[in-house]
Amino acid sequence: MAPVSEGKALALGLLAGIGAAGLTLAMAAWYRRRREAEGSFGGCSGLPGRPWAPRQGQGDVADKLDGLIRSLEELKSEVRSLKETVPRVYRELGQAGTARGARKRCSPGHTASRKRKKVEWGSDDGAADVAATGQASLSSEEVESERGYITAHTDTEDSEEDKLKHCTVNSAFETSVRGAHEGSGTNDFDLLMQKADTLHGSLMAEKNEGYLLLLEKKDQFRDQVEFLWRLARAYSDMHDITPDLEDKKNYAMNGKELALDAVNLGPESADSHMWLAIIFGHLSGYGSVQTKIKYGFLFKEHIDKAIELRPQDPKLFYLLGRWCYAASQLSWIERKVAAAWFGEPPNSTIQDALQCFLKVEEIQTRYSKDNCVYLTKCYKELGQNTNAQMWCDMAVSFTDIIEEQETQEELETLVSILKQ
Repeated sequence: MAPVSEGKALALGLLAGIGAAGLTLAMAAWYRRRREAEGSFGGCSGLPGRPWAPRQGQGDVADKLDGLIRSLEELKSEVRSLKETVPRVYRELGQAGTARGARKRCSPGHTASRKRKKVEWGSDDGAADVAATGQASLSSEEVESERGYITAHTDTEDSEEDKLKHCTVNSAFETSVRGAHEGSGTNDFDLLMQKADTLHGSLMAEKNEGYLLLLEKKDQFRDQVEFLWRLARAYSDMHDITPDLEDKKNYAMNGKELALDAVNLGPESADSHMWLAIIFGHLSGYGSVQTKIKYGFLFKEHIDKAIELRPQDPKLFYLLGRWCYAASQLSWIERKVAAAWFGEPPNSTIQDALQCFLKVEEIQTRYSKDNCVYLTKCYKELGQNTNAQMWCDMAVSFTDIIEEQETQEELETLVSILKQ
C-alpha cells in the first residue's frame, strides 16, 4: 500500500500548493486593482493635463509587481493543468492499489496477516505502533478505511471460525453420541446372538425360549445375516422338539425361507449354507420319493459350499458323512426315481461316509456321541468288528443326554449286536 499512500500524499501536497498559489494570486489581483484605482483617482484629482507619476521607488516596486503577476499567471496556468492531471493520477493509483490488495487477500498468508493486525490492535503497545505506522504512510481517511476493512473482515472471519469450531464440536459430539448409540446397538445385537447360541446348546425348554427370543426381534434384525441363520436354526430346533408331524413340517418350511434369505443376503456365510442344508434334510422326510431326492441333492450342494467356506468345521464333515451314509442306503426304487427325475441317483458309499466321520475325529477328537455311533455302524457294515467295537465303546463313554435318546437307543442296539 506504500505507493498508493505516497501518491495520495503527493496529491494532497499539490492541492495544498494550489491553495497557497490561489491566495497569492488573490493578493496580487487585489493590489493591481488598488493601483489602477489610485491611477484613476490621480487622473481626476483636479490637476488636468498633469499625468499621474509614481513617486521615487514606486516604479521599481510596480515593475516587480508586474513581473510577479506574470509569474503568478503562469503558475495559475500550471496549477490548472495540475488540477486536471491529479484526479487521473489518483484514479490510476487507486486501481493499482485495489488490484494489489485483491492479490494480497487471495494469497495463502493473507489470513494470518489480518489476524496478526487484529492482535496488535488489541494491545496498547500494538495500537500505538499501528497508529504511528498508519499516520506515517497513510492518510487518516485511508487508515480508517483500512482498519474498517480489516476489522470487519477479521470479525467476519473470526465469526466464521467460531461457527466452524462450533460445528466441528457439535459434529464430533453428534458422532460420539451416534457412535455410542451404534456401539450400544451392536453390543445389544452381540449379546442377543450370544444368548441365542447358549439357548440353542441347552435343553428343549431353553431351545424354545431361544426361538421365542429371536422371533420377537425378527422385524428389527431382518436384514442381518447372523440373525437370519440363527432364527432358521431356532426353527430347526423347534422342528426337532415338536411332536406333531404337521407342526414339524411348518417349522421346517418357515426355517427354509429364513435360511434362503440368509444365503441370499450373505452368500459367503458358511452357517447360512449349513442350516439351509439341515432344513432341506428335514424336508426330505416329508412328501414323495421325488421330493426326498430333490432335497437330498440340495442338502449336498449347500454342505459342499459350507465346507468350501469353512473347511475345518467338524460338524460340516459330520453332516456330509450322514448324507453319504443315507445315499448309500437308498433302495432300488429310490435310485430308479432319482435316475428318472435327476439323471442319476446320489452316488455315495459306506466308505465315503466312513472317511467323513474319521475326518471329524481328525479335526476334533471325541467330537460327539453321534459321530462315534456312525463310525461304529460304518465299520460294522464293512465287516471290521474290532474297529466297530472300539468306536462303540467310545460312544458309550459319553454322558447320556435326554435329547439324544434316539441316538442312545441306536447305540444300545449296536452294543447288543456286537456282543453276539
